[in-house]
Amino acid sequence: MAERVHVYETSTVWTGNRGQGTASYTSYDRDHVVLGTGKPDLPMSADPAFRGDPARYNPEELLVAALSSCHMLWYLALCAKARIIVKAYEDRPMGRLVEGTQGAGHFEAVMLRPVVTIESGDIETARRLHDDAHRACFISNSVNFPVTCEPTLVQA
Repeated sequence: MAERVHVYETSTVWTGNRGQGTASYTSYDRDHVVLGTGKPDLPMSADPAFRGDPARYNPEELLVAALSSCHMLWYLALCAKARIIVKAYEDRPMGRLVEGTQGAGHFEAVMLRPVVTIESGDIETARRLHDDAHRACFISNSVNFPVTCEPTLVQA
């Protein structure tokens, strides 16, 4: 099969200019909006630790959410192909970011913690498919820190 390339484009618009621009570190808001054609606007800001608005998503949360979402979508597809019926899936992922002394930082790890309710199919196969989903996940394959998965499977 030939390699396929997918291109993703969005727009990011800063909305936090209070009139002085970036005259000082405290003179502007970190608010911005991510736009996608035909999609709802996504109001964003910095993490509150970096003067952001806690009512808006921040990039760090979205990275953790992207890892969780990608894993879930692969997992559901693999279960469907294996004839395992998933009735419910909920994840409460957690990412750990380490901030250095100079302010720069990096993610140290992300842990996915899905709780999956299986209506029918082999529970051990359902458990193993989490490993397969992890290996297939586009986002997990693109980051330079460990992403682990500790699933809980419940038989309906």
